[in-house]
Amino acid sequence: MWFKKKNIKQDIPAQKVDEKYKVYLPKLWPYRFIGNLCLLGLIAAISFGIYVVKTNFVEQKLDIFSNYFIDITSQIGFTVDDVIIQGREKTPLEEIKNIVNLANNNNIFNLDIHQIKQDILLLPWVKNVVIERSYFPNVIKINLTEREISSIWQINNSFYPVDKDGFVIKTQNIPAVPALIITGKGAPENINNLLPIIKENDSLYKRIKAASYISERRWDIILDDIENGVTIRLPAEKTKAAWKKLIKLSKTQGLLKRKLTIIDLRFGNKVVVTPLKLSKEERLRRRNIKEHKL
Repeated sequence: MWFKKKNIKQDIPAQKVDEKYKVYLPKLWPYRFIGNLCLLGLIAAISFGIYVVKTNFVEQKLDIFSNYFIDITSQIGFTVDDVIIQGREKTPLEEIKNIVNLANNNNIFNLDIHQIKQDILLLPWVKNVVIERSYFPNVIKINLTEREISSIWQINNSFYPVDKDGFVIKTQNIPAVPALIITGKGAPENINNLLPIIKENDSLYKRIKAASYISERRWDIILDDIENGVTIRLPAEKTKAAWKKLIKLSKTQGLLKRKLTIIDLRFGNKVVVTPLKLSKEERLRRRNIKEHKL
């Protein structure tokens, strides 16, 4: 028996789901979009950085702007009218001119003030320098502070001034000023500890012709005459007390009026003196010390 199937189309209603049981998937496309934008921005920034480094783009633009600024300011009158140097006594003017090297048409903004200062500080007599610009008139002001001589160091038959900080001034052009001659290794670095002590008695200080730093630890003072004067041997420690003892003995017993060669103050409880007769070693040492003729 043949049966013919019937196509029965039946609508089945969808089952309703309670809202509280639904799960919503997050929408990720906005985050992906923002992430892609950031990545493209980073790539663009790196590319621009590489371009700037390879082509000096920023430097070129700054140079163009700088040159334009210098040209415009020069045209409207910002060129150097004068250079004023103050505080110069020992420094040769020609040396400063060679460093500054200015002409009337130089732009006042185009000067490397820092470099000029560093170059001037290399000059032997210059301790400090202040450089300023002033306008209308356009003037460069150079104010020098020069080193003051406290003594003159003799080494290998050459003479070098020493300033109050113990700095050795590398110049042979020594001004005609009275200064104590010092000798010995380490003398420049240590003389300014000695000077306040030996200057306490002005009349005795005027008799000092030279001071020798012995074995980098103590001083010998030569009075009256370098070759035939009296040598005062000071101790390495308690130097001030020893010098005061010398002054006291000079006043009470006329020690410095006697015909002596050496007064040895290195012993705390006694003073050892040597009559007027130089040893061979002492004569040789003194012969190597020369007076610096001012």
